[in-house]
Amino acid sequence: MKFTVDKHERYVVIEPLTDFLNGEAAAKLKGEFMLRHTGGQRNIVLNLCQVQDADEDGIRMGLLARRLCKASGGLFILTGLNKKLIDLLKITNLEGYFKVAESVSNAEDMIFGNEIRLDLRGE
Repeated sequence: MKFTVDKHERYVVIEPLTDFLNGEAAAKLKGEFMLRHTGGQRNIVLNLCQVQDADEDGIRMGLLARRLCKASGGLFILTGLNKKLIDLLKITNLEGYFKVAESVSNAEDMIFGNEIRLDLRGE
């Protein structure tokens, strides 16, 4: 599975270039999440605008990224979700677990808000 990585100063946007997110694709994304985290990136946006459907393994791969981002004070945000993916999050009881933004721009606003909050706290 191929994906794009768009690096910014305070966050990275990862976009899978597949229409179905399954366990195999999820394993590759998990490796990318680990790489970004060990490289010091604490904010990850997973843009699923190309993904039409996913299985449970495909959706659950975000749990690792969320845990990594949260541990370092950052955010893991899903964006580009279609109705089918939103329904899958509900079915797997993960809808309240992930932060979801309507667009990458909205995700960026969430990240900068969090970064300002952290800076004010001195973290």
